Amino acid sequence: MSKAISRRDFLKVSGAVGAAGLLAACGGSGNAGSTATSTAASAASVAGLSSDPVTLTMSWWGGESRHNAYQEAIKAFMAKNSTITINPTFAAWSGWEDTMSTKFAGGVAEDVCQINWNWLYNYSKSGQTFIDLNSVTDYLDLTQWDEAKLAACNVANAQQCVPVSMTGRIFYWNKTTFDKAGISYPTTLDELMAAGKTFQEKLGDDYYPLHLGAYDRMILMVFYLESKYGKDWADPVTSTLNYTEDEIAEGLAFIKSLVDNHVMMNLKTYYSANSDTATHQSNEWITGKIAGIFEWDSAASKYSSALDDSNKDGFTVGEEIKFGDNNGGFSKVSMGLAITKTCKNVAEAATLINFLLNEEKGASIMGSECGIPASKAGLKFAQDAGAVKSLVAEANAKVMAFTTNKLDPLFENNDLKASGTGIYQEVFDNIDYGDETPEEAVNGLLDGMESVGYTIA
Repeated sequence: MSKAISRRDFLKVSGAVGAAGLLAACGGSGNAGSTATSTAASAASVAGLSSDPVTLTMSWWGGESRHNAYQEAIKAFMAKNSTITINPTFAAWSGWEDTMSTKFAGGVAEDVCQINWNWLYNYSKSGQTFIDLNSVTDYLDLTQWDEAKLAACNVANAQQCVPVSMTGRIFYWNKTTFDKAGISYPTTLDELMAAGKTFQEKLGDDYYPLHLGAYDRMILMVFYLESKYGKDWADPVTSTLNYTEDEIAEGLAFIKSLVDNHVMMNLKTYYSANSDTATHQSNEWITGKIAGIFEWDSAASKYSSALDDSNKDGFTVGEEIKFGDNNGGFSKVSMGLAITKTCKNVAEAATLINFLLNEEKGASIMGSECGIPASKAGLKFAQDAGAVKSLVAEANAKVMAFTTNKLDPLFENNDLKASGTGIYQEVFDNIDYGDETPEEAVNGLLDGMESVGYTIA
């Protein structure tokens, strides 16, 4: 019998929008070097806000509630600044990085961009794409961020973005399903492993305590290894891997043990029922047959709201599980706001960012839609307005109190983490389809990591 097509192979066949087509759609052309030509014009704009009408473009990804928050905040900004018009571009995450990568390369990206932290290393390692925000401190109050949070966004000796929020991974459980199984949600590794057998015996073969996609499995594997060995996955500056082949094989075997013990659904089984549907959109999650997830703290509302009425009340923020003597896992800049070097009105762009993140009106509208605000003033205004979601706040507090490890800039490289087509997907697909053992899969993972710039000892 031939093997069912994997999600990775399916998405490879389905393809993506070509760079030339996207550039044409954006009305742009040229190459990455074209971003540098606007440096002088941008610097001139910093002298002051224009008295003439100004139009800025802004881009972000997210769900409906985030889209709504941004749009409402932009309306408030334009009401305050009547000469500035903001034209937004936004969509779901799927394909967003590929879209922005092409825009950055072509010099046609929006003036203000919501970015992932690692994009600074992927697309502006030499400071070629985003301005140094130290040049706009008359309009953007950088003192509202702790030095450590700013330092995480300082690349090529330039403050290339400001963090919107900090985030990390934590377990979420559907207590309704655990109650049906007659057990509490797990807080230890032994309880997690035992839950798989209990679910299968009490609820049936189609119930699982946990499910993770390939990228999520990679994060949990690193969490497990860091818990056991007490060292970062890789050097946070040089991306030199800190783990041996044997240790990585042990981590992959741990993930496989969760599948073998009915803790997690086999990826082959999941794809057969859901194709490339995200976990929170799957029927199994919505109806409580999948009763757990390991996700970003900022994702709490997304998973909670997806549950049907009979399961919604059971959504619970769990505890970080200690898999060893150390606290594993990492926190990171969830996302940042940056100004591209092609922006011709830098002062106005900085004023917009300051309004969204530091000012009472903007911060109270944005609330925790992009995570718990990293700006001190923004957090206070959001809290005072009752705009910080309690689930997100609870999850974020637990993550920040637990995690101590640092993330290296290559871990989230799109060639590694891309849903359906990345190296992480290939590794865990191969294991779940039975094509490779964990020991055999190590080579493919290391080859993929090395291809994006990791130093493998």
